[in-house]
Amino acid sequence: MKRTTARLADGREIIYFDRRDDATHRLDDPRDLPPVSTTSQLRYDPVLAEWVAMAGHRQTRTFLPPKDLCPLCASTPERPTEVPSSGYDVVAFENRFPSLSTHATTSETGTELVPVRPGTGRCEVLVFSSDHNASFATLDDSQARLVVEAWADRSAELSAVPGVEQVFCFENRGQEIGVTLSHPHGQIYAYPYVTPRTARMLQSAREHRDRTGRNLFADVLAEERAAGARIVGQTSRWTAFVPAAARWPVEVHLYPHRQLAAIGDLDDRERDEFVTLYLDVLRRLDALYDAPLPYIAAWHQAPVRHDRDLAYLHLQVFSVKRAADKLKYLAGSESGMGAFITDVLPEDVAARLREVR
Repeated sequence: MKRTTARLADGREIIYFDRRDDATHRLDDPRDLPPVSTTSQLRYDPVLAEWVAMAGHRQTRTFLPPKDLCPLCASTPERPTEVPSSGYDVVAFENRFPSLSTHATTSETGTELVPVRPGTGRCEVLVFSSDHNASFATLDDSQARLVVEAWADRSAELSAVPGVEQVFCFENRGQEIGVTLSHPHGQIYAYPYVTPRTARMLQSAREHRDRTGRNLFADVLAEERAAGARIVGQTSRWTAFVPAAARWPVEVHLYPHRQLAAIGDLDDRERDEFVTLYLDVLRRLDALYDAPLPYIAAWHQAPVRHDRDLAYLHLQVFSVKRAADKLKYLAGSESGMGAFITDVLPEDVAARLREVR
């Protein structure tokens, strides 16, 4: 993998990842861009004990432009984009409309009950391919493997940014999920705190270890492999399964067979086998309703500074689509009480995914 860095016209960093060592890119950005907003702030919710990001400038971000105005396609002489080069394999760059920024400032301090602080952190866009019409599921193995290398690279780099406590790599796919750009891409958030879901999972893992002396996630994986009914696919180093208490109509988790803290801890064989299994899972998901499935793919990595011995790297893929023509809405019970009600049995979902190709 060749790695090339440069700066965009407004100072944001851009990083190219290429399969060929002789790849070259245009490193200057000819656009005249306004400064990136640094007004993001964090406000503490004392009732739920959670930080909430406030980023009002994101209301003006690009929304579903036509293909000929896509900001993630490669630049042409007639139309410069977010990617100055005329071609690329995989590229990452700082978000033009970030929820978190390393330069965030605020004059507000809030109150003792509801403190306010700058929304310090970093948000990046990771573009999986220069092909506007592609999706992760249509990538070949070497292209998907390059994305894995980029995830590992960015996770390590962002973990070293002062004040960052957790790095989250994810993909939103489909308008039903809220995607505002159709070009195949994901995002990476570097948070200045440990996110609520991760904190909750690690607390459960801590209690499980105190009670049994074992790792919670390893026990979940072992139980799923022993039961077999919810397994979607597996290799010698990975297993994909629908969790027994799945919250979403379609939900698949991919676990490596070794307990690891971060994507960068995967060895070459594990990265290769992840690509094989993940592409198979994504293609099965698209075959489920014979149409591209809207989904969120979320990497669960350990926090940067603590509880790394409790964490267990895994990928969660889930969809709000509960039938070919129906969506799962988070209504009263889910949105109001956080109490999920699942419409389909996980065993049935796993069986259907095993059958489709």
